[in-house]
Amino acid sequence: MSAEEGTDSASPPSYFVGKKEDIIRAKKITKFINGRDVLVLYYNGVFHAMDMRCYHSGGPLQNGDIEEFNDKLCVVCPWHKYKITLLEGECLYQAVDPTAAVPNPTWISKGNKQRIHTVKEVNGDVFVILNDSPCFIESDYYQTEKFRATLVKPKK
Repeated sequence: MSAEEGTDSASPPSYFVGKKEDIIRAKKITKFINGRDVLVLYYNGVFHAMDMRCYHSGGPLQNGDIEEFNDKLCVVCPWHKYKITLLEGECLYQAVDPTAAVPNPTWISKGNKQRIHTVKEVNGDVFVILNDSPCFIESDYYQTEKFRATLVKPKK
């Protein structure tokens, strides 16, 4: 996939992922962009992009439902039901104070675990700008050759 034509060298490259109306119709698409598997989705009038595989064990987030938890939109991993916010890539879980007389579950963040990317729309075309932050985010593991090698089944 090639970078958008005409970007200046100071700004990060943006990658064409599809036509706006096609992505809206599909709701979710996956693209291999510059060595990363990326999920692009459209929900409630907004485009979002993140690494395609769940940070926890590589579940296919494109098969997950979008739900709201603690006033945050999340994709729910279909394998283990991890809730990952669309805006920050945080993993949310419900915690209970074991010393409380009456359990009162509250939503807690495990922190940013899923790499989130920027989406922009220009004249009906949708582009993704990859998050190239050098800090390790747990979903990065599923973007490595080491992980991809586990996907290739040896021929018998």
